[in-house]
Amino acid sequence: MADPVTEPASPPTGYGFLLPEDWVQIPLRQGDAEEAVRSLVTSAFARVPADVPRDKLTPLRLELERRLRAAVAEARRAKALEMYLPVKLAGEVNLGASFTVSNARLPARSGPDGASSEVSDPAEIAVQLLSVDGTASASEMDLSSGEVDGALAVRRERVVPAAPERGVEFASRRVEYLVAVPGDPGQWLVAAFSTIGAGNPRDDLADAMVEWFDALMTTFRWSWT
Repeated sequence: MADPVTEPASPPTGYGFLLPEDWVQIPLRQGDAEEAVRSLVTSAFARVPADVPRDKLTPLRLELERRLRAAVAEARRAKALEMYLPVKLAGEVNLGASFTVSNARLPARSGPDGASSEVSDPAEIAVQLLSVDGTASASEMDLSSGEVDGALAVRRERVVPAAPERGVEFASRRVEYLVAVPGDPGQWLVAAFSTIGAGNPRDDLADAMVEWFDALMTTFRWSWT
């Protein structure tokens, strides 16, 4: 029989996963994001042949910067800590998919005697977290639960319509993992993936990208160093 798993006395100091080499991280706190965007744009245009006219490159570069800054602004509105984007071998940035990592605090539930208690049912956890972030009701989600690196996790999936008024030009397929932070009751880590597929959030490419993200989350590990 395997030894029982003991709950850590203190919360983890970090996390990690096996991120493919063609994905890059953009930190969203303070001024780190601007520097990361500039570096990413520079890398994307570094391999462009020298004989390509500058008047053709400049509009493309400005458009890429605009799209990246819009993506950063959207992630910051969601209070994300980091954003991850795929970059092709040629240096081209693909904004058709991305994911963010953020924190969420689950409000304590008050019992009949006024004492607070922890919520342990995954469905109830999902409903509470949905009410916190103002998204659709749990009945409109594809919800499941399990564990990620030994911690309770809730997976939710949905299609989000386009919102041009917020700079969101296309409908997207979104998958979120809500993972309980060990040693810190009520604190959750949220890994949120989004893809537009090949233009349809339910097409084969979107399906493949969702499978990729699910596989990535199996490599997620907490760290205490």
